[in-house]
Amino acid sequence: MDRRIIPLIMCGGAGTRLWPESREVRPKQFLPLFGVRSTFQDTLTRVSDPALFERPIVITNAAYRFMALEQLAEIGLEADVLLEPMRRDSGPAIAAGAVFAQMRSSEAVVLALAADHVVRDTGAFVAACRQGLAAADAGRIVTFGVKPERAATEYGYISPGAVISGEVRSVAKFVEKPDPATAEDYIKAGYLWNSGNFMFRASVLLDEYRKVDAQSVQAVTDAVTGAGRDLGFVTLDASAFGSAKAISIDYAVMEKTSLAAVVPMACGWSDVGSWLAVWELSDKDAQGNAARGAVVFEDSRNCNVSSDKALVALEGVDDLVVVATQDAVLVSRQKDANGLKRLVAKLKAVAPQVTEGHLKVHRPWGAYQSVDNGDRHQVKRITVKAGGRLSLQKHHHRSEHWIVVRGTARVTVNELVKIVHENESIYIPIGAVHRLENPGKIVLDLIEVQTGSYFGEDDIIRIEDDYQRS
Repeated sequence: MDRRIIPLIMCGGAGTRLWPESREVRPKQFLPLFGVRSTFQDTLTRVSDPALFERPIVITNAAYRFMALEQLAEIGLEADVLLEPMRRDSGPAIAAGAVFAQMRSSEAVVLALAADHVVRDTGAFVAACRQGLAAADAGRIVTFGVKPERAATEYGYISPGAVISGEVRSVAKFVEKPDPATAEDYIKAGYLWNSGNFMFRASVLLDEYRKVDAQSVQAVTDAVTGAGRDLGFVTLDASAFGSAKAISIDYAVMEKTSLAAVVPMACGWSDVGSWLAVWELSDKDAQGNAARGAVVFEDSRNCNVSSDKALVALEGVDDLVVVATQDAVLVSRQKDANGLKRLVAKLKAVAPQVTEGHLKVHRPWGAYQSVDNGDRHQVKRITVKAGGRLSLQKHHHRSEHWIVVRGTARVTVNELVKIVHENESIYIPIGAVHRLENPGKIVLDLIEVQTGSYFGEDDIIRIEDDYQRS
């Protein structure tokens, strides 16, 4: 078979199961949890062989569009990036990808993958895709069932039915997350973990979806056909997409269709749904401790520690998770994922800022981070990518002083355009129209000292902007 598969990468979620690293503005799929690449990048790389896979489609939240584009560029890949105007769960997201794929080819076969999963054996994964392709092309909606490594209670399960062809089986039934005793029974009965990844002909998936919710499929279709283009992104029509029912693809289609099939696979899969899962996937010392960042262990076992700056030292403790970011520290039991879920729910009520954003804020031109605050001042570190530039802007309530510590800046202040080198500075008065650019080949680092009465981001009056935010 010479048909190729269109990967559909879903990366619009904002999971907080890996708080405090994963947050609303930079969720886990964009984090380098295992090495230098994010799971989003690893997922794209896994389906990049042009002999089997076509140009991918990425569907994400509008807030993540520049992160997605930047991470694609870092691994040298391109994709069609669809922007959801609001979250509607996986059902409408996958339907939108299917409609877009159909616009490429009426016979398109789509592989819908979550961007935040880990696969340790790419060869086994690709082999499973090849197994599923013939069944999907023949009209089946194929899911991938993972051969269980333990009696997990955090996954749904699939009961395989009769053989369709090769390794492909029909689906006898889907079952919800079990208790420990039931999970043991499922393992003995040959059940598979439900990975939540699917392969299908776009037309078949949409036809099955229409049988249960034709109105939502029409809404999504209208959102795609009425989509705009913005800086190369495909912006789904907000009014149409918003009228689709928010529902997972499992409930919308998979548990209702008679066309469901499953390919068993053993590829070292994990949905990385907890810090326990991160620990299981990480390299460990002889005492079972996993560490990222500056960490020292003494008489401690089976601990998982991550720190992005401060030294963390553990003594005389077992089975702990410690995650230290620059504005929050988590200490929890290694095996209580539900406890973290309850904690984050409480934090959203009492300290929502630590669940929504990081001190370091990413922008399409680079990033900034607040390093000191007072009643009448704020100090930030700003980094601007090579060739990047901020909007032409002004402020009503603050002046700014920029000190370059690395690279070269081109600064506009009203009619003045000046090149500012390392260890040089420039002052921007209140109300002055100004812009910061990096004309060089290396990252521009500078320290910004703001003085005034108000430092909120809503005091940025954008006059011109490369990213159409003005």
